[in-house]
Amino acid sequence: MLDIRFVRKNPEAVREALKKRRAAVDMAEYEALDEQRRALIAEVEELKARRNQASKEVAEAKRRGENAQAVIDSLGGLSERIKALDEQATAIDAKVQDILMAIPNIPHDSVPVGADESANQVVRLWGEPASFSFAPKDHVDLAVSLGGLDAERAAKIAGARFAVLTGWAAALERALAQFMLDVHILEHGYKEVMPPVIVNTKTMTGTGQLPKFAADLFKLAETDYWLIPTAEVPVTNLYADETLPAETLPLDHCAYTPCFRSEAGSYGRDTRGLIRLHQFNKVELVRFVRPEESYERLEELTRQAETILQKLGLPYRVVALCSGDLGFSSAKTYDIEVWLPAQNAYREISSCSNFEDFQARRAGIRFKEKGGKGANLVHTLNGSGLAVGRTMVAVLENCQQADGSVVVPEVLRPYMRGLEVIRPA
Repeated sequence: MLDIRFVRKNPEAVREALKKRRAAVDMAEYEALDEQRRALIAEVEELKARRNQASKEVAEAKRRGENAQAVIDSLGGLSERIKALDEQATAIDAKVQDILMAIPNIPHDSVPVGADESANQVVRLWGEPASFSFAPKDHVDLAVSLGGLDAERAAKIAGARFAVLTGWAAALERALAQFMLDVHILEHGYKEVMPPVIVNTKTMTGTGQLPKFAADLFKLAETDYWLIPTAEVPVTNLYADETLPAETLPLDHCAYTPCFRSEAGSYGRDTRGLIRLHQFNKVELVRFVRPEESYERLEELTRQAETILQKLGLPYRVVALCSGDLGFSSAKTYDIEVWLPAQNAYREISSCSNFEDFQARRAGIRFKEKGGKGANLVHTLNGSGLAVGRTMVAVLENCQQADGSVVVPEVLRPYMRGLEVIRPA
């Protein structure tokens, strides 16, 4: 959420940011409500001052033994008027808050301006897509032929956009997750967290999923509980309404969790296979940093996520998202896109974002210098390190052989009990 004082003082900057984002927020309504609110507050303050003065006059009259009934009667009228104005101000506050909660973050100056993903900019490429002497199969055909993916039984027990992995595929999913965690913990210094995957509305609101994206989420009926769409939600909110000691920053956590998304509005995209599921697993990286360091830390975070693909030998590219493609809470995002031979295209496998103080303001996460008087909002960052299912897709397609087998990347073999090649059972 943006600072209300910033929005009030910089309405044109906010309008320009909304224009860059192609976001529809009625700023005229906000400004009218804010003006009404301030007028009401000014009137209430004036009436309270008059009431205080009248109370002093009553006390003084009583002290002198004089009749103060007329002044006492006027106090009742003042109190009723103040109560009515306070109720009006509370109602307007709620409307102002709703509008503020709907305003997305302001894009950083370095973010390319554009309407959609066609304006995203490639920052760098790593690795050379392999040339095959045969037509490469997609990950679904490979996984099914190798006996690792059972979509029919998944549909029977849950429905569309779920997967059952068996044998080597279940082991590969687990191996990838453990490999990612080991790299981020042992090499990058992250502290592992295993958070709840069911959270309350306040927690979802703290990171920006609510109220705007309720349709994309799964809610438990007749409760205040939601299934998390990403570990970013519970891990960021670990420190909600807390003030962190400045010397603990940067504070870095990683978490491996299942994630749940309704995929509302995806209209049939990637319905086949493991690309876009209602339930999938992901290793998430979350950082709490000083504001002056946050963009340096974003670059570092992105490189850390890239390390996983490099160690697996998977070609990829890093893309800076344009203003129209940014997520709601993000000020700047890099997407990491891995090469998928069967699609002859790069596909997203991680998003690494700097939210600046947008999430921290919603969640109340601050830091304080040792011996300092005031507390400041932290900057929060997060990125997938990586999405496990999509990484499996990339391994299968990039490491496939002409006979339909798949070579296991060397770094994963210790996690796969030494298995070097996945062959049909």
